[in-house]
Amino acid sequence: MKTLDSIPTGKIQRASKLISTGAKVGINYLKYNVEKTVGNATKAKENLDIANAADIYDSLKDLKGSALKVAQMLSMEKSMLPKAYVEKFSLSQFSVPPLSSALVLKTFRKYFGKSPSQIYDDFDLNSVNAASIGQVHKACLNGKTLAVKIQYPGVAQSISSDLALVKPIAIKMFNIKGEGSDKYFKEVENKLIEETNYILEVSQSIAVATACKNIPNLKFPAYYPELSTDRIITMDWMTGVHLSEYDIQNASEAIRTQIGQALWDFYMYQIHVLKKVHADPHPGNFLISPNNQLIALDFGCMKEIPNSFYVPYFELAEPRVIGNPDLFKEKLYELEILIPQDGPKEIAFFTQLFHELLSLFTQPFHCDSFDFSDDVFFGKIAELGERFNNDTQLKEMNGNRGSKHFIYINRTFFGLYNLMHDLKSKNIQINNYQHI
Repeated sequence: MKTLDSIPTGKIQRASKLISTGAKVGINYLKYNVEKTVGNATKAKENLDIANAADIYDSLKDLKGSALKVAQMLSMEKSMLPKAYVEKFSLSQFSVPPLSSALVLKTFRKYFGKSPSQIYDDFDLNSVNAASIGQVHKACLNGKTLAVKIQYPGVAQSISSDLALVKPIAIKMFNIKGEGSDKYFKEVENKLIEETNYILEVSQSIAVATACKNIPNLKFPAYYPELSTDRIITMDWMTGVHLSEYDIQNASEAIRTQIGQALWDFYMYQIHVLKKVHADPHPGNFLISPNNQLIALDFGCMKEIPNSFYVPYFELAEPRVIGNPDLFKEKLYELEILIPQDGPKEIAFFTQLFHELLSLFTQPFHCDSFDFSDDVFFGKIAELGERFNNDTQLKEMNGNRGSKHFIYINRTFFGLYNLMHDLKSKNIQINNYQHI
């Protein structure tokens, strides 16, 4: 893979790149309108999605930073996005062009005032993993093998301007209504700013590892604050295979269940006990060790769950609420899914829509154990997502619904469900976290 000797960091440079991408998307839509008129509308839409996904990803992978991070976030919603976007954007999880050796050395001198060779006994200038915000290098010190994560230059400084430029493209492509969307983009902006603060990430990583140390079959690296700065993190090198590359097909049911239970317990313990969750559950953030234990990495994206959201959100998962129209509607108002300005038409539409969605999506919480290998269950989720994507009535209505907290909590659950299904985990004990 090619390496990058520079990353556009100025507003004008980055704006030019994104504006040219927006122009390509516009041309793709023109081609789509012609193709659907003279040919097969379904095939035309597929071609549009493929062209847009390729053009957007090719632009973002060189810009890196927050724009690419948004693509990574979208790739996790397999059931709610066209397949072309999921496949292309998922490359941003751990397969993008890395920084060149010269740029790595420059970054070290800027933040440490030293070269890597002055800090570690050995340091590999070739990265082993490059993602949206940073890349990882292997190093050694005092006989210990370490992983060193380096943030790409200019990422933190370009977040606000990047999102302002990405916003019009996102609004058009994903049917986001311009009016009322600011609170959602601000939530993403604030969280991305946190993710670029590596001092905060080290602190959060140590806190999570300490709080979750008793969860069976779950491991964390040790972190070294004295070898870290606000743009560089040093931690233990953890030996394992990325979850997406793990040979699930040849793993026994017992091993798949062991890994899946550790993953499920990790998330349920955070959500229900810590009320703060690792809101970045994509395969690049998890390894499977040689003895089939789950290794959790990268705690830059942690989402606090305020009680005002936590209570009604999980009450919506209870059969007594789903089965009671008045209680159900009450919770929809508390979570801003229904709003005071809604008329009878909007109330009926969104109540029915979310009742159908939640009746399906909350099924794992209605039983003591659940089979996440169930293709029928996940097929229904995919079918529902496809139907919502093509729902003309939904596109005509004010689709900006729900508390800003939905962005990262829903992202967490979509990502978690997809990982559990990829693992083909059966007989997962849903409330096992209560005994940890």
